[in-house]
Amino acid sequence: WNRKKKNKKGEKRESQTTTTIMADQRNDISHEQEMSVTAAAPDPKNVQELTQYVMVLLQQMQERFQTMSDQIITRIDEMGNRIDDLERNIADLMTQTGPEEADK
Repeated sequence: WNRKKKNKKGEKRESQTTTTIMADQRNDISHEQEMSVTAAAPDPKNVQELTQYVMVLLQQMQERFQTMSDQIITRIDEMGNRIDDLERNIADLMTQTGPEEADK
């Protein structure tokens, strides 16, 4: 009975994680489209315009890498939480089975 309750909780958590990942992927796609439009727009006519264009591109790249870094860190934290939950569930199961069954 306890295992079913924990499994349902785990399934719920997994669907929330899947929803988050899908939302992240949609954001990534829209941001990539935004980046490609911005990068293709200008036709620099002199050194100053070219310099400005390159600086804007570098700034956009830096922002993109920061966003990706933040997403990776968030996902690592989520994985750590899931591992902690698994460890707790294993400890609970071991406690429920008792020491005599664990020795077998």
